[in-house]
Amino acid sequence: MSIPRGLGFGAAVIANLYTEVTDEQAHEAVSAAWQRGIRYYDTAPHYGLGLSERRLGAALREHPREEYTVSTKVGRRLEPQADGGDDLGHGFAVPATHRRVWDFTADGIQRTLEASLERLGLDQVDIVYLHDPDDHAEQAFREGYPALEKLRSEGVVGEIGAGMNQAEMLTRFVRDTDVDVVLCAGRYTLLDQSALTELLPAAVERGVRVVIGGAFNSGLLADPKPGATYNYAEAPGELLDKALRMKEVARRHGITLRAAALAFCAAHPAVTSVLVGARSAAEVHDCADQFATPVPAAFWQELRDTGLLVTEEPS
Repeated sequence: MSIPRGLGFGAAVIANLYTEVTDEQAHEAVSAAWQRGIRYYDTAPHYGLGLSERRLGAALREHPREEYTVSTKVGRRLEPQADGGDDLGHGFAVPATHRRVWDFTADGIQRTLEASLERLGLDQVDIVYLHDPDDHAEQAFREGYPALEKLRSEGVVGEIGAGMNQAEMLTRFVRDTDVDVVLCAGRYTLLDQSALTELLPAAVERGVRVVIGGAFNSGLLADPKPGATYNYAEAPGELLDKALRMKEVARRHGITLRAAALAFCAAHPAVTSVLVGARSAAEVHDCADQFATPVPAAFWQELRDTGLLVTEEPS
């Protein structure tokens, strides 16, 4: 099943990203997403050392398989380890029962995908992304991508792509391979439009769909305040100031900055889905409400007039 248009559920947060989430809370978050009509769910072995896949698979087991789309990722193979302490160094509040091994070989991808299917409790996933091959480009293009292409041709996976926190290498995937979809995190937001330079135009030209993650730039656009995070670290002062100014403009136009952030990502013609992470049912309902909120054209124009937005998108 291909990616439904609209809002998608990013399942990193329910894998104890930064702080613990109970099994019940995770299940309630996925159930709320289903209730709000969300039918695309993205996960990865990296998220909580497999916890995300296990929790997502358990929650989705209640629903007909043909009615939802699941994507997972390859490139970080999990190997068991003893006495690993915790995994907070990678951002997840889970015991470090495994270690991540970068592996974009054909064998590594096969083994990683088989383990993911077992954790998810599925026979097949709809989409597999090469996950963050930034420092492994040669192996990813020479071995990883052809391995995914083979799995797609054999019907083991439905569609293939790459997921990264940058636009440049994703543009190369779009132009030089036959990927179906790419996941671009944090590079097409109200604060960072670097994907607009080459990636999004190339995707439109080649007919490759784009999923946008990190619409809130890891927190700053959700709730701009001192100590808010941007790109997984404390936000620089100038970006915090910009986000606060955007929030005030949004308030004057009767909307929230969250609604504007989601609408901005969704408006580009290359974009199929916008992923949001939520650790509770309440957060899911809020994201769905914000996504459904119309953003007036006058809001975008005021951002441009005040220099807070330098692109003509949304047009």
